[in-house]
Amino acid sequence: MVLNTLLSRVQAKKTSQPDDNYIVGLDIGTEFVKALIARVDHDDIEIVGVGRTRQDVSDMHSGAIADIAGVVRNCEDALSQAEDEAGLQAKRAIIGIAGELVKGATNTIRYRRPQPDRPLDEAEMEFIIEKVHERAQHKAQKQIALETGNQEVEVKLVNSALVSIHIDGYKVSNPIGFQGKDVAVQIYTAFAPMVHIGALERVADELALNLVAVAAEPYAVSRSVLGNDASSTFTAILADVGGGTTDIAVVNDGGVEGTKMFGIGGRSFTRTIEHELGLDYTAAEKLKVNLEHEQIKPKVRTAVETAIDKTLDVWLAGVELALSEFDSLDHLPNRLLLCGGGASLAKLVDALESDEWYRNLPFTKRPRIQLITPEDVVGIKDLTKKASDHTFITAMGLLRVGYDTIGTHVAGDSLRDKLNRLVRI
Repeated sequence: MVLNTLLSRVQAKKTSQPDDNYIVGLDIGTEFVKALIARVDHDDIEIVGVGRTRQDVSDMHSGAIADIAGVVRNCEDALSQAEDEAGLQAKRAIIGIAGELVKGATNTIRYRRPQPDRPLDEAEMEFIIEKVHERAQHKAQKQIALETGNQEVEVKLVNSALVSIHIDGYKVSNPIGFQGKDVAVQIYTAFAPMVHIGALERVADELALNLVAVAAEPYAVSRSVLGNDASSTFTAILADVGGGTTDIAVVNDGGVEGTKMFGIGGRSFTRTIEHELGLDYTAAEKLKVNLEHEQIKPKVRTAVETAIDKTLDVWLAGVELALSEFDSLDHLPNRLLLCGGGASLAKLVDALESDEWYRNLPFTKRPRIQLITPEDVVGIKDLTKKASDHTFITAMGLLRVGYDTIGTHVAGDSLRDKLNRLVRI
């Protein structure tokens, strides 16, 4: 079956020509690969094909690819589903990257201009932004080297976005043409080890896809809810609870303050059930997914809930630790929005709503918890009606990153759009 799928896609590549107005968002998750094909028409992003395939247990580890050949097979299947529905192939792809070694943070650099009376131009802004990138890369490389024990580790910039600009203490949306001495630029950057990026590049190559961008998945989630509004005041904590990792982004007044990831996701809960009840992985996953169903015996339900609670305590501690690292903020946003397959676990949502995990963090009140729905995603329409719940949000965010990267909205650019293109790789 897999061989037939591969052969049919190879033949299709020989006989059909992709349309340049289409892009693919490929979310290679620990549990599922999700493929979305979308048509881009000016400011409109319309999903026309959806595919989803379950991964084998050994294909991924902590959000990163462990078996390239296995992941390629699963991506082939998901892409074939999406292509059959769309009736075409799209060659330009955006692939998400996750894992604890993906480092995203907002850095500020203050630059004292030698000629404060001269209007600031794009060349000078490019110079300032380059300095921010250099500082951020050095910091990320040092942090990853410390965590891996490998001082020679190579890292690469995967995402970069403008957060804010101040000139002589005055906030501006576009600095071009302003005079002033002190320029403070805040830019969000995400870096990942080259070994992880190389695996994704190999997957894209095996799939005969043109890799437009690799996106840190929490950044992609933030792009899904921010859309194209340069003046957005959206403020929230976003948590993508995947199979292998939990990815957190803090968005403040439309800017990404930073992203954190830790290696506990939905699969961790399944593993605990597996060990506590002496089951195989498949049976443990089935019990976890069907926990709310009445046919489970009360004794078994109690044992499953006890196992889940053990991992849930560790997961909540991970959320608390990740959020405590956003120490540059006086207060954390009072909304926590969830997506990803792990967020389907009702006990996880209940714990966030009722436990005291937030007490030692700088919240002004208990945060409101809710799932992100496709209706919350800005500027993306699902014509198939199949990207129907919170598990597709990351893939939809990848489409938004693709839209940002290919620069389809040149006409009528806002000034902030032009600046953001300076910081993108």
